[in-house]
Amino acid sequence: MDADKFYVSYNTVHKLVKGLAEKINASGFDPDVIVAIGSGGFIPARMIKTFINRPIYAVGISYYGMDNKHKTHPTKIQWIDEVAEQLKGKKILLIDEVDDTRATLAYCVGELLSYEPEEIAVLVLHNKLKKKDVEFPPEIKRYYPALEIEDMWIKYPWDAIDIDEHTACEAEMLKNINK
Repeated sequence: MDADKFYVSYNTVHKLVKGLAEKINASGFDPDVIVAIGSGGFIPARMIKTFINRPIYAVGISYYGMDNKHKTHPTKIQWIDEVAEQLKGKKILLIDEVDDTRATLAYCVGELLSYEPEEIAVLVLHNKLKKKDVEFPPEIKRYYPALEIEDMWIKYPWDAIDIDEHTACEAEMLKNINK
């Protein structure tokens, strides 16, 4: 287990998403549609659909080139132009796994605002407690992070080679945190 990494199991993701669904319901936000940012937002978006049952649109945003080198800004690699008209006047729940630099989330928000939705709320599993490269525009009034954590590498279960080892690493990490 790497001590400088934060391990998250599928069970933990499910519990975080369920808690987020409860927060959304308690806040009175009733989205018309979910927009999942790929690839990290796909699984949390599908899980939240279980609790709030809304259609999911998937978008692909890349901050890395084909050579895996960091680019200066995010770019669209897959978008929802075919359904853009359906977003006008709608409430959108935008989902990604982590709010790290915020560049990808803010870029996606900016693109979605061009479709004139009634409201966009942002949901993430983890918000890293660090200075963000960009802030959300003032139109974003609802932000739902499940957990706020220090700035460290997060190991999500969908990136695991050996899921049993990954889950054991999470258990060990939690045991050390709770000492």
